[in-house]
Amino acid sequence: MRIDCLPALQDNYIFLLVDVEQRQAAVVDPAEAEPVLAALQAEGLTLTAILNTHHHGDHVGGNRQLLRQFPEASVSASAVDRDRIPGQMVLLEAGDRLQICGQTAEVLFVPGHTRGHIAYYFPEVAEGNPRGALFCGDTLFAGGCGRLFEGTPAQMLDSLQQLRSLPDDTAIYCAHEYTLNNLRFALTVDPDNFDLQQRYQAVAIARQQGQATIPSRLDIEKATNPFLRWDQAALQAAVSSQDPVQTLARLRSRKDQF
Repeated sequence: MRIDCLPALQDNYIFLLVDVEQRQAAVVDPAEAEPVLAALQAEGLTLTAILNTHHHGDHVGGNRQLLRQFPEASVSASAVDRDRIPGQMVLLEAGDRLQICGQTAEVLFVPGHTRGHIAYYFPEVAEGNPRGALFCGDTLFAGGCGRLFEGTPAQMLDSLQQLRSLPDDTAIYCAHEYTLNNLRFALTVDPDNFDLQQRYQAVAIARQQGQATIPSRLDIEKATNPFLRWDQAALQAAVSSQDPVQTLARLRSRKDQF
């Protein structure tokens, strides 16, 4: 399975999952249809599945137009988001598995950003390749995490703990190019983190050159993302709390004002 990253809207990413042999594809969080249709047409691919992580318009905005072009494509999303996902056919819960482009996707229930948010984890992305891929929508970002629009800090902590427990070499496909701003904030609460300092410099150069910072890797996030480091003394001291949930909540509150 090949993974293509399609820029969309102002700072979104749409992910096209391609089965080259079968000339088929699936799409994760199509913010808009046009980039997906162009990519499919360029290679003569048939769209067989739409995978949505949550109901926000910049993740489902292309669903209906894609279905008009490919009416046989299935639309999968959280059972909690029933009636909030355009064209939804498959109601998913934690632990469910999907066969996508010849690979198995595991469904993780990760509320916090929204009450029904899910993520799709592929333990293997290609035959013989042990490196997994996580499509996490707006739960985990490169250098950050999503706002708590419908969930609680405790829910978000549990969700991020699930993601943090995946293998270190997991590729992180989050849905927005927020990395540079996220790392700027991270330096305000974790200024002595050398790995974070180095990452910020590298990302700043990459963005100046117009390069994408997605995918990230889980081991990089664990070393530099404050929202996966709620149990580190430096982060706890920065927000004057030793309670994990309160630490995460205070970090998120500070980021909201950043």
